[in-house]
Amino acid sequence: MTIAAAHPFSNAALGHDPIRVMVVDDSAAVRALLARWIAAEAGLEVVATLRSGREAIDRLERTDPDVVILDVDMLDIDGITALPLLLAKRPDLVVIMASTLTRRNAEISLRALALGAADYIPKPETNGEVMSSESFRRQLIDKIRALGSRRKRGSMRARALGPAAPATSPTRPGDHAELRHVPSPEIAPGSDQAIVKLRPFPAVTPRVLLVGSSTGGPQALTAFIASLNEVIDAVPVLIVQHMPSTFTTVLAEQLTRTSGRAVREAVSGEPVRAGQVYIAPGGQHMRVVRRDGIASIALDDGQLVNFCKPSVDNLFASAAEVWGPRNLAVVLTGMGSDGARGAADIVAAGGSVIAQDEATSVVWGMPGSVAQAGLCSAVLPLDQIAPRIVRLICGGRP
Repeated sequence: MTIAAAHPFSNAALGHDPIRVMVVDDSAAVRALLARWIAAEAGLEVVATLRSGREAIDRLERTDPDVVILDVDMLDIDGITALPLLLAKRPDLVVIMASTLTRRNAEISLRALALGAADYIPKPETNGEVMSSESFRRQLIDKIRALGSRRKRGSMRARALGPAAPATSPTRPGDHAELRHVPSPEIAPGSDQAIVKLRPFPAVTPRVLLVGSSTGGPQALTAFIASLNEVIDAVPVLIVQHMPSTFTTVLAEQLTRTSGRAVREAVSGEPVRAGQVYIAPGGQHMRVVRRDGIASIALDDGQLVNFCKPSVDNLFASAAEVWGPRNLAVVLTGMGSDGARGAADIVAAGGSVIAQDEATSVVWGMPGSVAQAGLCSAVLPLDQIAPRIVRLICGGRP
């Protein structure tokens, strides 16, 4: 079966209408530095640099930003207080929270995602570290581009369709549907369509569930894990979410509360067992190895993979060696292409892959790269992924 996937609008097309960015931080030095970085990038424009949430709220309509970089800790009105007030004025506004790596700020950042922030970016502890951190600069620019471009595409579609145009939704892939193109709401009029070829699900019943996610992942995981029902009792669930240390600790606690199931950071050397949900600790790669015939967790502090640590590729590739055709991998929303090489290993070993669709992804980078490589057996909206997995693992057939 094939489905149609949207080509992103080109940078050249978006370049005529730059992504407009507001920077809100109570440090004048940080504001100036971020503004300089952003202004130096083609297709990005700084429309305001402000020192408080109150100023951001007051200047929002006048400056008309696409993206707001919003510091968590500020005098007057802080980031978490300003966030819902900004979104009340502009529901489609992209807000990226910026915070240092403390437990308090990790909790605030994850709460901000639940309140509607698009993403967060961990900020180095001191202004000096901010100025010298090339990885922070790269992450900042990448997030602005990915999230801002998605908002621009949404605006362009809305203008092209017009207020009276009927809403369209993509036909969802089934298991035995004939070959066809499927219209996608991500495709602007006149755009070309890329073809996504779906593979049949293997006949073997999966015995492990692997999940990779990045930008938008915490929100997606919250809904996804809570819907797995008896799957968690039947098989182990291993998750890689791109996050720094401390943030993954707080995420595990949050998922435990929202799902009612025990979710925790993995510990090196522990056996992998059904009934457990393991999250890769931030700053460490998580792999699976066989020790004395038992599948076990292996953590390491190796080099970045796809600019990430933990990396989805590392988990998927190691699981392919350990469980072969018994693997079921899911790639949720996220920037970049981490997971694509590992998904190829899963498929080569006889396992299967499901990707989140573009319409429900915050960023269709990771799932899109897997889907467009022809590695998926299904590309589904977020709310349809868990029911499909329940059927695959507990019902015996897709």
